[in-house]
Amino acid sequence: MSNIQDFISRQESAIQPLEGKFDMEKWLEKANAFFDLPLRLRSRLIILIAAVLLIPTFIFPLWNMTLYANQFPDGLNLYIYSYTLDGGHPEGRNDLQEINTLNHYIGMRPLLESDFSEFGWIPLMIGIFFILTLRTIVLGKMSNLVDTTVLFIYFSLFSFWSFYNRLYQYGHNLDPKAPVKVPPFMPPIIGSKQLANFTVYSYPGPASYFLVGFLLLLLVSILLSGRHVKSYKRLSTLK
Repeated sequence: MSNIQDFISRQESAIQPLEGKFDMEKWLEKANAFFDLPLRLRSRLIILIAAVLLIPTFIFPLWNMTLYANQFPDGLNLYIYSYTLDGGHPEGRNDLQEINTLNHYIGMRPLLESDFSEFGWIPLMIGIFFILTLRTIVLGKMSNLVDTTVLFIYFSLFSFWSFYNRLYQYGHNLDPKAPVKVPPFMPPIIGSKQLANFTVYSYPGPASYFLVGFLLLLLVSILLSGRHVKSYKRLSTLK
């Protein structure tokens, strides 16, 4: 019996220090202080710059794909915007039509703007984030900035997954009656890949870099204002 009591006492003594390592009440207090933190002027200016970076995303493509082959030494260009698809337009040629003709021979569905639901919600979401950033500047609370940043991260991850899934579906749902038989494939997302007699290059367009810049500036704003959470807590207690 004494051995059992000694064992229990040792376990209790081992648990007590662990309990003191994490204080939920103090953690919640720190979290509340952080989210109640007012945004400093420098952070608001950075957020304003971030909002301006969203405007070019309606002008420049999000993604560029180029297909090279012997019959197209200058490459067939495909530009994916937030709201539409477009091809290169060298003299006497429409690259999007040429790509769809090649897709027909291997049994791939044609690239049609009407098939991309993303062209409806991506521009809408970018517009919403533009409004949310302006709202964050006006309200000037860390909680608003964090909410906007987290929502944008979710939006970015979902958009990238949607793009990946779209490429996968196009490369794997091939018509078995196509004149040219090719095994299912995954077009490249970033980098290059050999597909039949074509070398395909795929890289983010300028609009994607503007979106990355938008996110980075929001994160910088959080860090700049978050550095002053301790001094803000001291001022709050004095009041």
